[in-house]
Amino acid sequence: MMNGKVELLEGVNFRLTSGTGHVTTSDGPAEEGGKNAGMRPMEMVLLGMGGCTAFDVAQILRKRRREPELLEIDLQAERAQEVPKVFTRIHLHYRVRGEGITEAEVNRAIKLSLDKYCSATRMLAETAEISFDFQVL
Repeated sequence: MMNGKVELLEGVNFRLTSGTGHVTTSDGPAEEGGKNAGMRPMEMVLLGMGGCTAFDVAQILRKRRREPELLEIDLQAERAQEVPKVFTRIHLHYRVRGEGITEAEVNRAIKLSLDKYCSATRMLAETAEISFDFQVL
């Protein structure tokens, strides 16, 4: 089981505490009563997906005895115009560097992550078309 806590600080600014004790804040834009004092909740969802797939790709490469020295993902997302403004398209651009790491290994690791292991990606794929590309540096 996973748990967490959300506490109103002021306006639409909230303290978010994970079950593991990590704390961050979320906030909204001024026109919605916020002060831009934290990430927007949907930014966190997008970055959560990025963190999920990055974890998987790193672990899959390590199981093949390839240590990533660099693993970065740039994410771009489009949202629906109408409420609920779900993600409709998400594109991930991976950059990977490490001794002996090949394009075939990176491609395989990304596909395994997106298609099998990353639960955040699997959930977001219910509303969004997810695409990716990558560079081995």
